[in-house]
Amino acid sequence: MTNQSNDLICFSHLRWGYVFQRPQHLISRFARHGRIYFFEEPVYEGEQPRLRSTICNRTGVHVLTPVLPEGTNWQLAVEIQKYLLSNLLESEAIDDYVTWYYTPMAMEFSSWLTPELTIYDCMDELSAFAGAPARMVDNEKALFQRADLVFTGGISLFESKRMQHAAVYAFPSSVDVAHFAKARTKLTDPEDQEFIPKPRLGYAGVIDERIDTHLIEFLAKSRPMWHIVMLGPIAKIPAETLPRRSNIHYLGMKSYDVLPAYLAGWDLALMPFAQNESTRYISPTKTPEYLAAGLPVVSTPIRDVVRPYGERDLVAIAASAEAFAKAIDGLLRNGRSAMWQTEADLYLANLSWDKTWREMRHLMDAQLSLKSGAPIVNTVGAAHV
Repeated sequence: MTNQSNDLICFSHLRWGYVFQRPQHLISRFARHGRIYFFEEPVYEGEQPRLRSTICNRTGVHVLTPVLPEGTNWQLAVEIQKYLLSNLLESEAIDDYVTWYYTPMAMEFSSWLTPELTIYDCMDELSAFAGAPARMVDNEKALFQRADLVFTGGISLFESKRMQHAAVYAFPSSVDVAHFAKARTKLTDPEDQEFIPKPRLGYAGVIDERIDTHLIEFLAKSRPMWHIVMLGPIAKIPAETLPRRSNIHYLGMKSYDVLPAYLAGWDLALMPFAQNESTRYISPTKTPEYLAAGLPVVSTPIRDVVRPYGERDLVAIAASAEAFAKAIDGLLRNGRSAMWQTEADLYLANLSWDKTWREMRHLMDAQLSLKSGAPIVNTVGAAHV
């Protein structure tokens, strides 16, 4: 931000050390220019409340985790977090700052703050997720009233939220092309993948209620010669409910740095998302990541994948399990043409997390200038479509 405080407090439902995705990409870029406080959801342990604080060695982000006594009820949890947040502002001398929300639930303990600017980066329709609190919708309404700018993680979300706020901007999932393009070079196969036979079909991401486990089971059963590699943590679903076959390999969560080495050993990438409320508005970051890695991709018909990737024939779209398997058959047999890779690279050339961050920052600077009465400098806006 220009001519303003560079302190930013981010409230997130995702932990900093979890899968490296949109919050980490964007917040780490803001951290290059000021102090960033990443306030996570609480953990419940011990008997004394405290604010656990660590500094990310890679980015300098201050990662803050409220530690609440076991058995703390909702009302008391809100009051404790208010207290911990107030102490943070005092101890760190945080005076002029911006608040950045990924979770509307944080409004319950942070609505008393008086930031220079409030941003809601709406990356998912959290109220549709399994186990979402009933208060999520009301808290989001309160956040819309407070927010100066609303960013959305995809076009579908933008279309859903655009009538709820006067300044909603679409910022679909982006990509670090250079990082994932390493997968096109000869990389050493990781130890836990090197003995998995080929062809390998891979998925990298959170394994939760958004994954069509029946589809995974069908692919593994109907094509026993295929080997399905699943990278990522299992969340919000019992691990025992996942399909288990000798040709399905759950390798767990991997760091962002090593993902290209895994993708380099795959023949094709999967986006096996279920068609349910939790996937209605998703804009998967893995779509451009797979393409940057040079992998053919097959996806179920997620709206923000069909538009634009399916329409541009960059990703094969299949609605049924049998159609999904046949699409994989065709890609494994015929591959993708050099023209396809050229078209994919041309599309990806317009995407980068640096570009997304710059456009967000320009919008924030313009809003700060507007609020302060200063002249508005030349700004570059995102898709206010």
